[in-house]
Parts: sequence; C-alpha cells; structure tokens
Amino acid sequence: MKEYGTENIRNVGIIGHGNAGKTSLVEAMLFTSGNSDRLGKVGDNSSVMDFDPDEIKRGISINVSLGFCEWKNKKINILDTPGFANFIAETEVCIRVMDSAVVVVNAQTGVEVVTEKVWKWADARNIPRLVFINKLDHEEADMIRCFDAIQQKFKQNPVSFQLPIGKGLEFKGVVDLLAMKAVYFSKDSKGKNEIKEIPEELLKLAEEHREKIIEVAAETDDDLTEKYLEGGELSEEEIFMGLKAGISSGSFVPVLCGSAVNNWGASLALDCLSEFFPSPLDIPEPKMIEPKSGNEEACKVSESSPLSALVFKTVADPFAGKLSIFRVYSGSLKADSNVYNSSKETQEHIGQVFFLQGKKQIPVSSVKPGDFGCISKLKATETGDTLCSDKTTKVFEKITFPNPVIGMAVVPKSKEDEEKVSTSLHRLTEEDPVLRVERDRETNELIISGMGVVHLEVIVERLKRKFGVEVNVKTPRVPYKETIRGTTKVQGKYKKQSGGRGQYGDTWLEISPLGRGEGFVFENKIVGGAIPRQYIPAVEKGIVEAMAGGVLAGYPTVDLKVSLYDGSYHDVDSSEMAFKVAGSMGFKKGVLECKPVLLEPIKDIEVFVPTDSVGDVIGDLNSKRGKVLGVEPADDYQTVKAKVPMAEIMKYAPDLRAMTGGRGTFTTSFSHFEEVPGHFADKVIEERKKE
Repeated sequence: MKEYGTENIRNVGIIGHGNAGKTSLVEAMLFTSGNSDRLGKVGDNSSVMDFDPDEIKRGISINVSLGFCEWKNKKINILDTPGFANFIAETEVCIRVMDSAVVVVNAQTGVEVVTEKVWKWADARNIPRLVFINKLDHEEADMIRCFDAIQQKFKQNPVSFQLPIGKGLEFKGVVDLLAMKAVYFSKDSKGKNEIKEIPEELLKLAEEHREKIIEVAAETDDDLTEKYLEGGELSEEEIFMGLKAGISSGSFVPVLCGSAVNNWGASLALDCLSEFFPSPLDIPEPKMIEPKSGNEEACKVSESSPLSALVFKTVADPFAGKLSIFRVYSGSLKADSNVYNSSKETQEHIGQVFFLQGKKQIPVSSVKPGDFGCISKLKATETGDTLCSDKTTKVFEKITFPNPVIGMAVVPKSKEDEEKVSTSLHRLTEEDPVLRVERDRETNELIISGMGVVHLEVIVERLKRKFGVEVNVKTPRVPYKETIRGTTKVQGKYKKQSGGRGQYGDTWLEISPLGRGEGFVFENKIVGGAIPRQYIPAVEKGIVEAMAGGVLAGYPTVDLKVSLYDGSYHDVDSSEMAFKVAGSMGFKKGVLECKPVLLEPIKDIEVFVPTDSVGDVIGDLNSKRGKVLGVEPADDYQTVKAKVPMAEIMKYAPDLRAMTGGRGTFTTSFSHFEEVPGHFADKVIEERKKE
C-alpha cells in the first residue's frame, strides 16, 4: 500500500452509546473508500471490525478494533470503540491515542448515557469532535431534538454542516451546506451520491445555516472577524481555514447526518475528516515523563527524532501469541529491529510489523510518526508500556483503568482444569487490564472482577473458547468473622488410654474479648512448672487452629485474648500433640460460654449520581442497612457517601444502573467489621450449616 507522511495521517476514534451505529459507520467508510470489498453488517461474519466470536454472537462491539481508510491522499486510522457500559473502559484508554473523534448519536433515542461519558473524556483531553446523527431513516428519527440535546447537555456550539432532505422513512439525502448543493443517496448502499440543486423549500433554511457556518469561521481569527463585521465576503479559502481552526480549537462542533447501515453519508464524513481535522503534526506535542524526578519533556513528532511509541492495547491469542497494538509518536518503528521498553527497563526484539484492518494483518517495513501498528510475541511488554530506540528512563503518562464494580467466584468444572484456570485468566488480564483476578485469603475463593455481569460472562466464554477451560461462576462468599462479648475460665483436657503409651494434656484457659481490630493475644501465665515450657507453644498452636474454623458458623474467630494460667501433665503420656488438642478443646468449649457473635465486613461506598437520582439512591442504601454519611454536590451530579454491609452490595452495579438509567457510578473500599444484627446472623448461620 501507499506510504503516507505524518501530515497526511488522521487518527479518528468512533465513540458513542451502544447501538448508535458506530461500527456500521466504520464499515460504510471502509467500503466507500475501497478498503473493504463489501459493506459489512454487525452481528455476522461480514463485519471487518466486529470479528470476535463474542461480538458476532451478541451483535455488539466488545473490543476496540483498528482499521484504516485511504481517502483523498489521506490515511484515516479508525478506532472503533465499544459503547456498552460493561466494555467502555477500552474506549477511555483509546481516547489517549486518538487525535479527533466522531461522536455517533442515534437519531431515534438522542444523546444517551455513554455518549455523555465519552464526551466528557474527550473534553478532558481537548479532542476535536464531529457529531454524526445516525439512523435518520428511522420513522421516529428527530434530528432537531438531537441537535438541541447536544447544545444543552454538552454546553457546546454545534453547527450543522448538513440539512436532511426528507424525514423518517422519507429521508433520502442531505443539503451540503459547505458546497450549497443537494446530495441524494443511492438506494443500493454502494455509497454513490447524486448531486443536484437545493430543493426550493429548503433553500431559505440552507442559506440561514450557511450564514452560521461563515460566522463561526470568521470568529476564529481577528482579521476575519473584522472583515465579516464590516460586511465583506469571506473567500472559500478563508472559510476553509476558519473552519479548520475552529474545529481544532473546539470552539464549535460540526454536525453531519445519515444512515450508516445504508451507507448514506459516509463519504461526506470522510471528506470532513480529511479536510478539516488535525494531523498528528497539528496537535500539541505529547509529553514524556522522567519517573524519578517527575520532569516532563515534549516529544517532537518527527521521523528524525528517536523512537517513542505507546502500547495501548494487547490481544491474547493462544495460536498467534500476544499481539501488541501501539502508536508511534516520534521516530519510526522498524521490522527486524531492537527496541527498549523503558517502562519495564528491558530490551525487546521486533520481528514483523503490521498495519491492522480489523483482524487482517498487513505486513509493513516500518511505522512512521503518528501512525498505528501491531507487533506479535513481545516478551515483557504490556498495555501502557513505552517503547524507545535507546535506553532511556522517560515514559509516556501511565494509562489508568477504572476499578471493577462486580466480582464473581470461579469454580472449575473439572479437577483437571484447576491449574489451567489461573494461568488462562492471567493471559486474559493481559488483553483486558480491567479484569482483576485474585485469591481471597479469607474464603480461599478465586475471584474475577469486572465492569458488569455481561463483562464477566464474556470472560467465562473466552476461557472456554481460547483455552478450553470450563468454569462455573457464583456469588462470592462474604468473609464473615466471629468474636466474643463475654469472659470465661474453662478447662481443656485431653486424656486417651488405648494400650501402650497414652495421651494426656490438661489446660486451664481464661478467654476474654479485645477491642475491634486488635486481633489475637496469647498470654502464658503458667508458674511453678504446672505445664512444662516445651508444651506451651503447642497449646497456642491448638488454639490458633481452632480459631481458624470458628465455633459459631465456621468463620475465623478474632479480637480475643487467651491466657493459659494452669494445667497438669503426665511424665510419660504428655506430648506436644496432647497439649495441642487440649488447647483446641478448651478454646472451643470456652468460646461458646463467651456470648459468641458474628461480624460482617462494612464497606465505605461513594456513589456518583445525577441530582435527580439522589433520593432513590439514598432510599436504596437505607434499605440495604446502609448509613448515609453525607451528600456532596458537583454541578449536575452529587456524591452520596455511606457505609454499607458488604453482603448487601455484592450485586450493586446492576441495581445502580437500573436506578440511574446507567448514569451512576460508584467506588467501594473496606471500612471495618461490625456485629451482624440478630435475625440476619441467624440466617447466615443457618445457611452456613447447610453448606
């Protein structure tokens, strides 16, 4: 394929809510530009971008996919991002490496939850945007409502570059306000347009919107503003330069429209991206950081500069090995070369280098500044790592991932899979850094945590498909603990005689409670040799082992003190084992006399929700035995802070999503242990006995 200089590269992310038609728009762009020989459909094997079996099965984008179009001597790299809440963590990462974005809005449903989130992420990085209002051929489509919502919710200045010709099922083309021509779409979805004069009934409206375009172009430059206000005509070149400057600065957002699934409007979107949107040379130079000093240094985007590249996605393939997808910021990354991973401080050998078109790998000799590429089988490199041409400690800003919101316990279906489960899950964490895998030390369960139920379902399906490992998942056990409220003195005596040498150990224990979180204290008060010194550690060991299994419901016992103050022994029959058993027996007997109670973990929770949902969230937390500590306002959202029993929020993510229409988010952290109320404790103990 043709080589493109950095000035002719455009790096574009396609972002928005799920089911808005993002992937359909990308498929239309690939087909219209001739970079795909068919118009791919979402949910079947024809899609270039949604090629993963999980995506085909569910009919949604789960992973970020990379492709490119060649259009009017420009190479337009396209990042097709997920739009469903369970999978948008990858979208946030990819906003790091895109220079501009197309925000796809469903004309039927308008601006939705994920659209709001990704818009804010793009705002945070000052990314120029284009809005594509999709599905205008739907009978309930309403472009005006969408346009107004963009203006109100995002407090931006949307400017129509097009007007629809026909509404709903009668939609058949657009008025191109830049060329002041009517563009009628072909019904065969081949992307061929028929150019005509603007219909008489739309001419006045088109002229009004055209004037708005000239106005925003003039506002980008003082000389143009003065010329415009004095009534002078702006030349096409001046309008072009003004629009390009305004889009790059974010002073306004162009709005286009169409129907992606019919390939209506893709060519006009490509025109807009190639003509008005920035190349990697037009955006602020990225910064590299010296980790120890924190000093920053600009990375000069030039082929003559030393290599610097950021790995922003990893794919775990059991056959092809690990694939690392990267963006080059300076220098060139060449095939059959050595690079330095400054994040891991290790050398890596580069074999073949590829461009990606969905899952298709196109071999190239090098990847130039501003471009994307892919390498296979790097040994140490992970998502977020920086690759350089020489030994340097400088790295790009660290990629951060959101914390998981829901966890499930994983149980292998067969004993043969027990060892493979952990290693296979580790491979999946390489390509999905949001996935967390850990062994709960309290319950000894293997826990996988992710962004939602569907996310974890996909992980389970990938385990089976990629690694042949089948597992069941269940709600994790709550790590309850037991403690005591009373004090007692008790004898623990073990005596066994069965011919030959017997077993004899006799202990007197005083058991008393400690403050919450103080753990366990063992005190040796033996005087006068009532129990020989060598047997004392065995008594403590027996008590500690008994504590691990509890006496009330089998949960670990905590926050108590045991004093060994008396006992007796036998010269022949006493042994460490006998005193270990005696200590255990005395502990179990004594704890039952000390008013044992069940403790449950309490979590600190912060719930970030729209103001109109605060009442529902507070009411729900109260119903979950929560204690609301306060509410902190922030613009249209508020943060509700509370303490809630862990058992009540094991599946809080779907509950919150239902209450807030998907707009709410939350974080949790461990706070303390607290006594379980009587009737709840009885229920937990009964369930534990059944287990």
